[in-house]
Amino acid sequence: MESNDDKFVILEKGATVMDVIDQKIKEQMLTENTDAFSVADLGDLVHQHLLWQRTLPRVKPFYAVKCNTSKPVVQILAQMGLGFDCASKNEIATIRDIGVPAQRIIYANPCKEVSHIKYAVIHGVQMMTFDNEDELNKVAMNHPTAKMVLRIAVNDFTSQSPLSGKFGASMSECRQLLEYAKALNLDTIGVSFHVGSGCTDPKIFAQAIADARVVFDIGINLGFQMYLLDIGGGFPGTAKGKVTLEQLAAEINLALDIYFPDKTEVQIIAEPGRYYVMSSFTLAVNIIARKIVKYSQPSSNDEEAGNEKTMMYYLNDGLYGSFNNFAQYRELLKPIVYKKHSLDQTLYNTRIWGPTCDAWDHISDTWKLPELEIGDWLLFQNNGAYTVSTSTTFNGFHAAMTHYVISKEAWKTLQKIKRETQSPVQEQDDVDTQHLVRH
Repeated sequence: MESNDDKFVILEKGATVMDVIDQKIKEQMLTENTDAFSVADLGDLVHQHLLWQRTLPRVKPFYAVKCNTSKPVVQILAQMGLGFDCASKNEIATIRDIGVPAQRIIYANPCKEVSHIKYAVIHGVQMMTFDNEDELNKVAMNHPTAKMVLRIAVNDFTSQSPLSGKFGASMSECRQLLEYAKALNLDTIGVSFHVGSGCTDPKIFAQAIADARVVFDIGINLGFQMYLLDIGGGFPGTAKGKVTLEQLAAEINLALDIYFPDKTEVQIIAEPGRYYVMSSFTLAVNIIARKIVKYSQPSSNDEEAGNEKTMMYYLNDGLYGSFNNFAQYRELLKPIVYKKHSLDQTLYNTRIWGPTCDAWDHISDTWKLPELEIGDWLLFQNNGAYTVSTSTTFNGFHAAMTHYVISKEAWKTLQKIKRETQSPVQEQDDVDTQHLVRH
């Protein structure tokens, strides 16, 4: 199948992502091809980066590669000077292969395979996290010159995907771990934490930063030169979530001013993933089958009165593909019907399924949609996080192709950012310079 992974199109002035979707659907319908596909607006990455710089000026982003590993995405982010949070040797390879220097990589997996540690050594990656003594022993034997960062656990139970049950040392363990690192002659340079994916309480960041200050002081007292604070991820991918970047930043900036003021010369980094890529992707899927379930008796529910049937639609993408990380963000991914319907059209209870034969491949039963037909298209915005990187080929269904675009205005802004950051990452040689003209 033709791949579009290494190329993107610069849009002519006035052309939009919807123009690209229109064009791709028309092209596919001409050949009776109804495969699902995504359109990625790389200009949205530029917009998100500028917002980050304005909102969290002291915090350097190290993009979480696991969130979306597509080459155009990481290339654009690299050209804007971002660092990268890698969790495996393959992620390190992805970032080193596009020319990012090892100094802009943190190996932020507290529990690493020995062969992956050795790979980091060969490719010059020094910074890596730990949260237990066994990890320190592995690193001491295989990467004795590493720059270690102690990951601490936080109270992240209100986050949509808590992580401290799996990773992070408790505050009571930190002194012993730092003393053990000292005994092994492993250089420890800082502290990291992660408030969980989809953080809903900004104050968790403030408390975690306060805890990190305590651990910093323990390390300094033991003779370590502590100069790195990694505040992890958990940042929202859109402004429509339960908490905004601005709300998080208010707590973060205040806590940094209190516990890590500028005069401390501590480098502050973070590991945003969803924040950068979630809103940049729009998925187009086709209804490949439907089933109408009629009620035997009229419903007593007022909302269902007159709507005495449920529409079941089967899409050509599902939970084993682009909806893999879907459940927690269902409302942000409510579909847009790709064709005009009258405003007074009846809406029906709707169940939406993926294409596989697995009964768990059930996308949603919470939306009300008009009656649609086989061959109609649905669009899902905010589909860029944990989709490309987690899609499978289960049941023989391939991952949706992605078409990458960027507006002329965003392209010019990107060039300006590159000049200002003097990023050593070279512009890709195989950029598709085709231009899409708005009709």
